[in-house]
Amino acid sequence: MELEQLEQLDAIEREGTMSAAARALHISQPALSRSIGRLEAELGQELFDRRGRRVELNEAGNLAVEWARRILGDERQMRDALDELARKARTLRVGTVAPAPLWRLTSFLVDRFPTETLTSETLDAPSVERGVANGSLNFGILPYESGSPMFRSCELMRESLSVTFPPNHPLASRRTLTAADLAGETFLILTNIGFWRGVVDAAIPDARFIELDDAQVFAQLARSTPYCTFMTDAPFMGGAPAGRAVVPISDDAAHANFHLCVRKGATDVVAGLFDWIDERR
Repeated sequence: MELEQLEQLDAIEREGTMSAAARALHISQPALSRSIGRLEAELGQELFDRRGRRVELNEAGNLAVEWARRILGDERQMRDALDELARKARTLRVGTVAPAPLWRLTSFLVDRFPTETLTSETLDAPSVERGVANGSLNFGILPYESGSPMFRSCELMRESLSVTFPPNHPLASRRTLTAADLAGETFLILTNIGFWRGVVDAAIPDARFIELDDAQVFAQLARSTPYCTFMTDAPFMGGAPAGRAVVPISDDAAHANFHLCVRKGATDVVAGLFDWIDERR
């Protein structure tokens, strides 16, 4: 019994006649009849009542159709599961503490291995290290160089934090400022900024935050909001909105040096991309 024969049986029930099923399957009616005859011989039962030129599914045929559809459904699910497994095997998994270094890693991947893809999640630093150590992550992005003897590590990028102000804000004319200068200010802020959110929460504990989780909405409001916003000097994050003053934060905590880490012994694309980035840096 072949899957093709089960598909033919299913088509006959769906289309209503042998000739209509043959047209749907793009085969001749005699070829379909011979195939169904072989299926009946293999099953040891006739599946159709034949009255002259009329052919109708009998009780055994209807039961066979039900089982054929179950088998065909299982076969489709098996193929889908195998396709998903293959997709996951081709996808590189990244845990990152912040969005900008992930985009930097993605740009390196596109340059070096354009057919590969990344899937990512934003995690805290200990979770990133655990994921790389246990193999659930291919790459980890940390705000420091890991000292684990299990890892290889290299600098990925540096990023510094600034604040944008409406032009009439009292701090808009400053060349630099400290976190202490921002006490009591209200900020429009994106929720998914990972590592940087912990930095600003710790450095400016008495600030007020209006949180948005939609990057497009945030970008639109950031042009006209009377509140402060944060931005970084990462070139692919986009510049300051027009009409806003940008003032860098001078505190050490506002400057991050992100590192890429992989497990020692990593091979193929993981090792190749890491080595290529390490050489470029």
